[in-house]
Amino acid sequence: MNDKTGDTISANEKELLEYYGYKGESGRLRLRFRFLRSWILHSLAYSSPHPGFVTSMQRARGVRIGENCHISPYVLIDLLYPQLVTMGDNITIGSNCLIFAHVNPTANAFLKKEYPRKVNPVNIKTGAVLFPGSIITAGVTIGENSVIGAGSVVFEDVPDYCVAIGNPARVVKKIEH
Repeated sequence: MNDKTGDTISANEKELLEYYGYKGESGRLRLRFRFLRSWILHSLAYSSPHPGFVTSMQRARGVRIGENCHISPYVLIDLLYPQLVTMGDNITIGSNCLIFAHVNPTANAFLKKEYPRKVNPVNIKTGAVLFPGSIITAGVTIGENSVIGAGSVVFEDVPDYCVAIGNPARVVKKIEH
């Protein structure tokens, strides 16, 4: 293993240990068990065609999900920080959506200096719809009863009652209510 790679892996592990308040070898072990559990639950949810089962598995991982939500198969919700993702009631998430509460150039020590790990909550408010292939990035809030178009990449907050599409996603329409 290259020294630079080892340094990057150590830096990432150190960041995660600090975030979760773990220390030493017992902390490393707790961190690994935490992520193993999260990965197993995610794996069970990922390809399930039953939205109720998906919701149960994601809640068990720590994702905060309201009532009457539909999460399609093949949705990836942040594997390292699932507890930072909050969804209101009556949310619909289409297949192949990605929801990230962190950004991190993990394997590039050079870029880690300029672009350190960013960890911010994601909030998807009541009634929002994410069409298939949407990508929601760290720190974003999707407004109440807003729609994110298929394949859109959301880097900024989307207000309530809006339709946002594109890469980067832009509001193209206000929904009358």
